Amino acid sequence: MKNRKISILCLSGIILLSLLLLSSYLGDPPSIHLSNIFRIFLLLACGSLFAFYMKWNDSSPELEPVHIKSDKKENDKKGDNPDRPPVRFKDVAGLEEVKEELVEIIDFINNPEKYYKMGAKIPKGILFYGPPGTGKTLLAQAIAGETNSAFFPASGAEFVEKYVGVGAKRVRTLFEKAKKDAPSVIFIDEIDAIGAKRSTESNNEKDQTLNQLLIEMDGFHSNQTVIVVGATNRLDLLDEALLRPGRFDRHMFIGNPDVRAREEILKVHIRNKPIDGKVDIKTLAKRTHGMSGAHLSNIANEAAILAVRNNKKVIGIEEFNQAIEKVMAGLQRKNAVVMEKEKRIVSYHEAGHALIGKLLNTDFIAKVSIIPRGEALGYVMYAPEEDRYLMTKSELKNKVKVLLGGRAAEEIIFGEISTGARDDLKKANAIVYQMVCEYGMSNLGNRVFESSLVKNCYPMIDQEIKQIIDECYQEAVQHLKNNLDILEEVAKTLYDKETLTGEEFEALIKDSQKKTACSLIT
Repeated sequence: MKNRKISILCLSGIILLSLLLLSSYLGDPPSIHLSNIFRIFLLLACGSLFAFYMKWNDSSPELEPVHIKSDKKENDKKGDNPDRPPVRFKDVAGLEEVKEELVEIIDFINNPEKYYKMGAKIPKGILFYGPPGTGKTLLAQAIAGETNSAFFPASGAEFVEKYVGVGAKRVRTLFEKAKKDAPSVIFIDEIDAIGAKRSTESNNEKDQTLNQLLIEMDGFHSNQTVIVVGATNRLDLLDEALLRPGRFDRHMFIGNPDVRAREEILKVHIRNKPIDGKVDIKTLAKRTHGMSGAHLSNIANEAAILAVRNNKKVIGIEEFNQAIEKVMAGLQRKNAVVMEKEKRIVSYHEAGHALIGKLLNTDFIAKVSIIPRGEALGYVMYAPEEDRYLMTKSELKNKVKVLLGGRAAEEIIFGEISTGARDDLKKANAIVYQMVCEYGMSNLGNRVFESSLVKNCYPMIDQEIKQIIDECYQEAVQHLKNNLDILEEVAKTLYDKETLTGEEFEALIKDSQKKTACSLIT
């Protein structure tokens, strides 16, 4: 109806303007007075039409908020409030210590009187920091859900604008809404986008937005139950004024889950899925070492999708194994055509990785494959038997040797190296860089080099990195030369079968060692 009215008005205006232009061509002298009168009439008609259109256009938007308001009232009557998330602590698994710490804040929001009697003040802010995908957003939703508080989610990037004052205005508007609907929880994800450290010379729009955030967090009255929850994976970038008590009173590290936490997280994500009774959740938790809660959720979802694709009624261990490989190594390239020469190089490359890992006893090998996945032409999957929180210098060097084992095998067998070790070299250099600059595990002694000092000391650091990597590479070459028969056997079997499970690899190593021992005796 609205579009039809606009079309009629536009058509009428075009007709009147056409008549006005046509009247300008009336050139008969006797009718000159009539022509002028006709022009004036047309001008008045156009003016009236334009005034009517502007009045109708200004009044029309008032109709829409009435409908929105009535819809909101209907939603409130139904009890369907989108600002109050349904997430509870039972939906958050693997973060028991953090949940125990948050119980006090939740009790404070639900029963503030007993705390006010003791003169206690509600914490104004909670900062969650840690790697991505560990459940920081879910925890913030659970706080609002447990307290039935209004939830106001925002991202740090939403406050960053090139126009002066826009970001600060958005911060004020957000806090005004939260105060109006108290008790409420404000959640600012990626808070480092607006909370980065300020320099002495900067006075840009981002700094003004941060200043407004600091003022708002300081400006709460004692009777306003508003909690600000921030999340970041770059705590080192945040301004000190934002981190001080009185703004973010509590800092909580949310790290990747351990094996027990991974088991609990998997149980949550398979709660509404038909799982085969043969699936062992503890085994899956061990195989997903180092993964975050987001990874585990993705694995459960991918396993369900694979079960549907395979026309199964329950999700079996095969679907979970394929989902883990898909998340860890990437999508399998079934139609990839690999030359026989390249396939042979990849076989020795992956055999070199696996054999060095077995000889140095770094981690349990779950699978060795030369089937392309993602960008890789082959891969070795490891399944650590237990979670590790500390690594010694020798253990880190062994990890570097395993990473360089593939290139070492290529050089021994073919006399030259290929581009297949690109990712291995990046990881090896990253580990050695940390050993030199962060862990003090080099000839430089107990020295730590901040990122700002690396440029000035780079020649000295680079020399130490080169020395450690060269030493590890030569030792990897020597290990493979001492076990050349086993390397040949593993590579040949891998070339023929394309995939070896952990059990098959272990059996192959034992048989090869027996053959080598028998040949030495004879």
